[in-house]
Amino acid sequence: MTATATDTTITLARDTNQALGIGRFACDFMSGTIGSPDASVQQRTIQFFVDSVLCGLSAIAMQTNAPCVLRAEALEYPRDGGASMFGCTATLAPEKVIAANASAVREWDSNGTNFGFNPALGHTAGEFGHNDFYAVPLAAAQIHGLDGAAAVRGMICLDEIRGRLAEVFSLKTYKIDHVVHGAIASAAVYGAMLGATPEQIESAIGMVVAHYIPWRAIRAGKQLSDSKGASAAISTEVAVLSMQRSMRGFIGPKDIFRNPEAIWRQFEPTDGDAPFDLVLSHSGSDFAVMGMHFKLGLYEHQSAGALQGLIDLVSRNQTILEQPDAIKEIRIVAYEPAFGIIGDPAKRDPQTRQSADHSMVYIVSTMLRKAIEATASGHGLPDAGENDAWWKTLMLLPNDYGRDALYNMQTRALMDRIVFEHGGETYDDRYPDGIPTSMTITLDDGSTFESGMVMYPSGHARNTTANLEDILLHKAEALGAIALADAAPVIDRFNRVDTLSVSDITKIMDFDILIQPPVD
Repeated sequence: MTATATDTTITLARDTNQALGIGRFACDFMSGTIGSPDASVQQRTIQFFVDSVLCGLSAIAMQTNAPCVLRAEALEYPRDGGASMFGCTATLAPEKVIAANASAVREWDSNGTNFGFNPALGHTAGEFGHNDFYAVPLAAAQIHGLDGAAAVRGMICLDEIRGRLAEVFSLKTYKIDHVVHGAIASAAVYGAMLGATPEQIESAIGMVVAHYIPWRAIRAGKQLSDSKGASAAISTEVAVLSMQRSMRGFIGPKDIFRNPEAIWRQFEPTDGDAPFDLVLSHSGSDFAVMGMHFKLGLYEHQSAGALQGLIDLVSRNQTILEQPDAIKEIRIVAYEPAFGIIGDPAKRDPQTRQSADHSMVYIVSTMLRKAIEATASGHGLPDAGENDAWWKTLMLLPNDYGRDALYNMQTRALMDRIVFEHGGETYDDRYPDGIPTSMTITLDDGSTFESGMVMYPSGHARNTTANLEDILLHKAEALGAIALADAAPVIDRFNRVDTLSVSDITKIMDFDILIQPPVD
């Protein structure tokens, strides 16, 4: 069989060479041979892009370790006609720039998330993924003389490939890190934007899968390291290197999705086909990016349901905030994998920021503490029902994971009162369609307050009640204030990326980043 197409999609069947098919799709999409995404797709992609940029700039400003190390490394690789890092006009080796920028974007774990869920096609593998990879098309545009519209088209293409792979193959099930999907997409889009052939892209994808598979060992252990936040950056770096080598003539393994010794058939054996069909959108509004989710602050996305539950509960019952010492128990019930990932007993006593932002008890307790402090200060909190204002008032930001916050006595006291339970099938069956979570707060006098079941918290792609644009603007301004003396024009520049000329794209990183005391 060959790839089949409709007016809006192309299907790479399991009995075809899907690596070559991805290469052809990327080349055709980037050349304009196919592909007419709706304006809504472009707008959503730019929202995720700008969100990622502000996450990255603030991480650099607060001197987080991995981005600083990788930025220093990139400066050792000057390259005429190369790409540029955030806040730096020097032209450097693109793979080093991409690693540095992707690491900064991912450092806070506060940018976009996908859960690999497409029930309309029956593609519900549920693999995680994040919007970490926009540095790839931006660097490709800089070094190949392309404008902002081409860069955004590359972003759409990259999110489509990695997002659809996440729907059909669950890497986490086999303890492989989710960044593999993004690395494959990065190789394809980088190659397509630089004029590689589909065969060269197939070769690069083969190299990525054969040589550079990251295990979830980077996310294991009682306290997490830099490797967790830099995983996408490191995998993307080798994806770009693989593409560069392929374009120079190096030949990697062909037809890697049907290769019997590669991860796909090793973990999901077949009689010769790949384990899945892959459906890629090229036109219309049904792109993978439209099902991706925003984080409205710094927190592991698996906790979003609990944070929404907390806001719903305390906004309706603000007397709880006036008597925090009377809180006897905070019971959170959620689904797997939330319970397993951020309910890990080791995360009950986080010692590092990377562990704290993956600790349900810390995340919820910190937001609750902020609400209690706002009440005690007399400044007050929004009225019940003002969901957007609550999210903006209590938004978790970098300083909420600094040393002082990490060991705040009230936060630690609240953490001790949290009981986190797995809700079983009632909750598991509702994921990853939603983020099913509920919360009950019990006071010393026996009175109880319940959030009810939360499915689509603010920031979730299927949430229809929050003013997403307004909350994201607040987040951008808050992070921008950390990194920039005057954030507004820089935010505006990135928001207009699709209108920027070739010359503008080469200068897009020309601004100064403020240096703040480290958050770690």
